[in-house]
Amino acid sequence: MALATRPVKGTAPGKRPSPARSLWDSTIGKKTVMAVSGLIMLGYLVAHMIGNLKVFFGPDEMNAYARFLRTMGEPVLHHEWALWLVRIVLVAAVVAHAVSAYQLSRRDIKARPQKYVHKRKRASYATRTMRWGGIILALFIVWHILDLTTGTVHPGEFEHLHPYQNLIDTFSTWYGNVIYIVAVSAVGLHVRHGFWSAAQTLGVGNARRERLLKLIANTLALVLTLGFVSVPVAVMTGVVS
Repeated sequence: MALATRPVKGTAPGKRPSPARSLWDSTIGKKTVMAVSGLIMLGYLVAHMIGNLKVFFGPDEMNAYARFLRTMGEPVLHHEWALWLVRIVLVAAVVAHAVSAYQLSRRDIKARPQKYVHKRKRASYATRTMRWGGIILALFIVWHILDLTTGTVHPGEFEHLHPYQNLIDTFSTWYGNVIYIVAVSAVGLHVRHGFWSAAQTLGVGNARRERLLKLIANTLALVLTLGFVSVPVAVMTGVVS
């Protein structure tokens, strides 16, 4: 006698879920979503860091870069369409990453509600702080947008399409530097562990590539951290003014 299968939550009894829904409901599906969305965000971080480093070349180049972001894709695309497309993809990646991470965390807790009798091997600092790092980054993204995109909480006189002066305004305050440097440090830890996890999930990692992947993860984390932190440090020390 065949055993009755339990219907997927949200699916009518007797109706088989779609392949996409089945994949999303599985643990490997959620991990794959986390990996792909994480790599999308990593690509954005690299591009964003490179753009930020233009501050060292003066206000003309930095402000020209801000204008370019709004005209890229023209004349094929309308003004700012490409920028909004990037924003939409990025927001979708952030939401997918956060939702899958939360659901995986809840699933893991339900699977082992009691504490281990024997302590497991101590995980790395980056692994143990992934959850809090994600919360810190989520709060930072909100503050960062309100500060340097909309100007809502900007400490100076916010000037549209003048990121050079806006950056100087923000990093001329002690709290702007503290918030930014703490968040960027969390980014580094998140990238270090996240890149390694994504490689394992997507089947790229194996015993032979372990050292190389760890080297890439550590290098990416270090370069991103130093690249982002260099901007507030340059403002604080007067290198950029």
